[in-house]
Amino acid sequence: MKLIRLGLALALAATVAACNKPPGNVDDKRLTAAAGNGEWLSYGKDYNEQRFSPLDKVNAGNVKDLGLAWFAEFDTDRGQEATPLMVDGVLYTSTAWSKVFAFDAKTGKQLWKFDPKVEGAKGFDACCDVVNRGVAIWKGKVYVGTIDGRLIALDAKTGAVAWEQQTTDKSRPYTITGAPRVVKDKVLIGNGGAEYGVRGYVSAYDAATGKLAWRFYTVPNPTGAPDGAASDKVFREKAAATWSDGEWKETGGGGTVWDSIVYDPALNMVYIGVGNGNPWNHQRRSGGKGDNLFLSSIVALNADTGEYVWHYQTTPGESWDYTATQQIMLADLNIAGAPRKVLMQAPKNGFFYVIDRANGQLISARPYANITWATGVDMKTGRPIENPAARYEKAMVMQVPGPLGAHNWQPMAYNARTGLVYIPTNVTPFAYTDDKAFSYRSGAWNVGVDFLANALPTDEATLKATMALVKGSLVAWDPVQQKAVWTVDHPFFWNAGVLSTAGGLVFQGNAEGELAAYDAAKGGKLWGFKTGNGIIAAPMTYELGGEQYVAVMVGTGGGGQISAPASMPVRSRLPGRLLVFRLGGKATAPAFPAPAQPPFQLAGVTSKGDVKHGFALFHQNCQVCHGPNASGAWLPDLKRSPMLQTEANWKGVVIDGASAARGMASFSRFLSPQDAEDIRAYVITEAQAAAKLAESGAKAAPATPIGRD
Repeated sequence: MKLIRLGLALALAATVAACNKPPGNVDDKRLTAAAGNGEWLSYGKDYNEQRFSPLDKVNAGNVKDLGLAWFAEFDTDRGQEATPLMVDGVLYTSTAWSKVFAFDAKTGKQLWKFDPKVEGAKGFDACCDVVNRGVAIWKGKVYVGTIDGRLIALDAKTGAVAWEQQTTDKSRPYTITGAPRVVKDKVLIGNGGAEYGVRGYVSAYDAATGKLAWRFYTVPNPTGAPDGAASDKVFREKAAATWSDGEWKETGGGGTVWDSIVYDPALNMVYIGVGNGNPWNHQRRSGGKGDNLFLSSIVALNADTGEYVWHYQTTPGESWDYTATQQIMLADLNIAGAPRKVLMQAPKNGFFYVIDRANGQLISARPYANITWATGVDMKTGRPIENPAARYEKAMVMQVPGPLGAHNWQPMAYNARTGLVYIPTNVTPFAYTDDKAFSYRSGAWNVGVDFLANALPTDEATLKATMALVKGSLVAWDPVQQKAVWTVDHPFFWNAGVLSTAGGLVFQGNAEGELAAYDAAKGGKLWGFKTGNGIIAAPMTYELGGEQYVAVMVGTGGGGQISAPASMPVRSRLPGRLLVFRLGGKATAPAFPAPAQPPFQLAGVTSKGDVKHGFALFHQNCQVCHGPNASGAWLPDLKRSPMLQTEANWKGVVIDGASAARGMASFSRFLSPQDAEDIRAYVITEAQAAAKLAESGAKAAPATPIGRD
């Protein structure tokens, strides 16, 4: 009897302990084991960042029965890029404007939400929408980076702020869109803003207190002085000599660490992916001289101190916005009959790299997509074999890939059972032209490339032919043989991130508004669900109460959307959603309301502005957010805007900043009132052309219903 009572007491104590376990209790031991369990504890699931789950209750045989379990709708209508995390039955995610939400992972009940209250005008500094790719969780805290450069620690149970740090110089156009990573009680975070003119770095903060532990800069200090940072030694001994005089000394050089940060606990190394230079144009940035370390590089750092260990530069003397910030994943591969501990990356430049992660030795590199800028990689030197015409100092070069890359931030996935990496790829040609009139403009885009060459053709037939060149694909890639095994083509290039599972499945969304499951071995489509809004985020999966769930953030936007929106159906400003599925799910989500299309109100609308000058100014200052030829999809359609009706209203927004709280900051730093009126005159001509096309009977794409196909 005493033994029975003792057993009951121990069981009760265990139950109480489990109930009292603090939410978000993730530590190194738990993250190390995460690859083999049903939770999703970090941005890429675990330290390896392979985005593979061992869950197989949803599989090729029953995925047809996958249905909606629950959904949540957000109060943000911009791009949704986050990968949710699931810890101890709670699902945590972030949305546009750096907001954070916690839900009961089984029922969808909202537990708490947090709004960092980012000033709307800060959206001007975000090159590619006010997105956020996710949070990190460690020992009862949830960490998020904000678009205005803060790193904030929240209580995992309540969402209350535990601490916050301003990680960037607020006087510079820095942003944060990437997910933090936690390594050995340190929160690692990078930043963005290279197009505008900043100097990149990655920082480590004490997870409990927010105190700065170390910092590693990725480009030299323009003053030549040491920073008192972990990067000082390698710049003094190696990297500074790879930079020559040029515009970088005023712009900061770029090299932001805006996405990939990965940790290898066995080697105690952190691997960071480094972004493009500023200006993009190597001739303007550094006089066309030097490799410009550590731009477009994978850099290995000591996790304790942040000190340099090794690097591999994917694109020396980078001149095309070919970042190496794309996802880095760790794996053990059998190569030439021997096991190798490798890291793999498919950066923007179009080559798939397999690298020994202990020493940085290049094992292999082959193109995973069509490219024109290089013919291969020299395996002796590790350097690309460039097409002599790729550098555009003397003439325009139409090149593939363009600045959006052959693969952008959308995560890929690796399945060791099939031996394949699943890569969301892009084909996006771009005309690179030297901006001979370039001069640095503080706070503006400073890329040294003339964007006028990338205005869209105005006649419908030529536009259709041009956009036919733009496409996207899901490519199943064998990293050992370095070849494609199967490919699924998408009508629109800006396709979404990827999840692979032990159920023999690959999940991926697309910009047309569908989440699909494919056969991991052969690529056949096995299931689809119409989401009613485009997807760019990567799905994730988790197990709870014996059931497997699949979750994805829905809401398109980001760089691809604003760079070539004319190639996709109209999907303007629809609310973001989180959709969660399980076998036999019967929930339904209401159809999104059809996007309002105000009529063209052009009667009596005239301007004395210079249309030709306005065309040039628009493509130099406005097309990044509003699309070439004012064709923007998810931002307000300027051609239908009430602000277009009068010169005073237009000036109120463009010059006086009347809409700054909504993200449209004043351009008075860059444009005069007459410049603004010239742009208005140009947009009126685009509105007239669009109205004429509408009168001819051209129809917009129909709204997409929500549900299975």
